[in-house]
Amino acid sequence: MSFDTIITGGTVVNADKSEKADVAISGEKIVKVGRNIAKTNGDAARVIDAKGCYVIPGAIDVHVHLALPFCGTTSSDDYNSGTKAAARGGVTTVIDFAIPYGEESLHDAVENWMRKADGIACVDYAFHVAVTKWDRHKDEMADMVKKGLPTFKQFMIYEREGWQSDDRAMFGCLEKCKELDGMLLVHAESPRVLDELIARRHNDADMKKYGAQLHGFTRPNFIEAEAIQRAVKWAEVTGGKLYIVHMSTADGTDIIQDAHKRGLSNVFAETCVQYLVLDDRKFAEPDGHLYACCPQIKKKPDQERIWKGIKKDTVCVVSTDTCSFTREQKAMWEGDFTKIPMGLPGLETLVPLVYTHGVLKERFNMRTLVEKCCAAPARIMGFGERKGAIKKGYDADIAIIHPKKKIKVDHATMETNTDWSPYQGWNLAGFSRTTLSRGKVIVDDYKFCGENGWGKFQPRKSPGKR
Repeated sequence: MSFDTIITGGTVVNADKSEKADVAISGEKIVKVGRNIAKTNGDAARVIDAKGCYVIPGAIDVHVHLALPFCGTTSSDDYNSGTKAAARGGVTTVIDFAIPYGEESLHDAVENWMRKADGIACVDYAFHVAVTKWDRHKDEMADMVKKGLPTFKQFMIYEREGWQSDDRAMFGCLEKCKELDGMLLVHAESPRVLDELIARRHNDADMKKYGAQLHGFTRPNFIEAEAIQRAVKWAEVTGGKLYIVHMSTADGTDIIQDAHKRGLSNVFAETCVQYLVLDDRKFAEPDGHLYACCPQIKKKPDQERIWKGIKKDTVCVVSTDTCSFTREQKAMWEGDFTKIPMGLPGLETLVPLVYTHGVLKERFNMRTLVEKCCAAPARIMGFGERKGAIKKGYDADIAIIHPKKKIKVDHATMETNTDWSPYQGWNLAGFSRTTLSRGKVIVDDYKFCGENGWGKFQPRKSPGKR
């Protein structure tokens, strides 16, 4: 038997088991996983030696913002640089957000984001659809599901941007998701109290004294916790599937854990890697404004509680909320903390950070990393039995990781399109030595070697599976 590619000698890690095995690929699919495939089953046009390495499914970052118009500018990573960065970090699929602007329909928003990606993306992609005007958009949701876009997004904040949804809209959207077999993603922060806290500190004296620290001062934990509690209640009442994005607090983690104890299997929560490794002391540094994201990085006890939530399965997914800005873009704040473009680069360092600070620090094992970065994202977001695992019939999305080799983070040598990194100078293991996207090698010897347009739109269905 002849194969296109055989990956030999590595330790294949899935969420359910780890084994010494070879992986055979024909076309874009994995066709066999087992021992000594090359010796007993034939040859291949390409043999990749993975001896001494982990062979894991390509990661799926379910929360990215590429080429996003936001905060008076546009995020600096587009579908060119962003997906190259993803590939180098072992991420083979990204899910962005198709957000309507002004009076646009959901169809308009999806078409706009498709144009950003089509013919440019180097890895596979999908979209969540933002429902920003409930009365106008609710009747389009069924069409979105039919097009393979079964996950929707609502923001409890961002009134100025025209994105904000109130309780009525969120309640209705959860009902609609239940009807359509969809899932609602919610950015959970309490808007009116948040606006009040910002208004109290938005004065020249405080901004001169505290600078970027005000970004953290005005977003205490209860701003997120109260909003999560409200969203969970609406999910409980409606039975709609709810997914809390970028959860950043210990308080929120406790609320999700309590929901699960009460049997709410329709409630999910992700965190982002910055909330696991950065804390709000960064805001007091000279370049503290660079670290502004939304929600903002919190405190050490929040980090430790979320790490525990990952291990106990309270937190089901680790993503990035990638939204990159250059130093020049971040400088738009000019000392006004309400004008900082909020967001951090993350695609290239997602797996390395989870591996270095999760696996190497013995917080959990490799199977847990694969569950949180590969298997659960695929299962919960509706990719079915084609992504998130190294098994026969699945897409040949694979990352090969050396267990010990560390690379120093340097923005100057990365694919990410920024002139700084939140992790500059950090020594991280877990970068992908070799990345395959649907059978094609797109990273070799830690260098990107893929091509624009290889990445394809991936329709999905039936999200929210445990």
